[in-house]
Amino acid sequence: MPRNQFQRMVFAFITVVITVHAYVFYSLYVIHGSMFMSLTGHSSVLSAINAMGGVPVFGIPMPIWAVVLIEFVLAFTLENLIGSPLSFKFACKNFDPRSTHPVLFETAIICATVGIMCPMMSFIAAFLYYNYSAGFNIFTLLADWLKFVCFNFPFAFFTQLFFIQPFVRTVFKKIFAKDIKAREKEAV
Repeated sequence: MPRNQFQRMVFAFITVVITVHAYVFYSLYVIHGSMFMSLTGHSSVLSAINAMGGVPVFGIPMPIWAVVLIEFVLAFTLENLIGSPLSFKFACKNFDPRSTHPVLFETAIICATVGIMCPMMSFIAAFLYYNYSAGFNIFTLLADWLKFVCFNFPFAFFTQLFFIQPFVRTVFKKIFAKDIKAREKEAV
């Protein structure tokens, strides 16, 4: 879909905005929610986070918006430097983009992107959300990383494949409709 660096950046920006919000709230509610509620005695995750003074990042309570911002910057950077270029190369190794149906090729790119980004972002989350008050242990960090990958990968795969990427592609087509029409005219 994107044909130049500016379009790739816009595509990545839209994807990361949606994805980071989804994963931060998934992480807070599904992975950590019951722990936060049991620690504080509150009956909702949001009130538990507020009672803790925020989400512990590097052991320091931060508001949810700060967590979203931190993860956005990291995810956007990794997506543009590593995720997007590598996923396209992996998809091209298995499929010829000129002869493969576009839906199949885009699906290959999505699957490769999830396979690359999920372990990277899960490691970052394990590092950010590590319980530093108990002291640092590399084996605990690696176990937390593996746990996060196991939780996040199915969520990432299905949401990216069936919800996020179709929505992002629709928005992208609306934003760059003139450019897409011009390319279609050139192809004919």
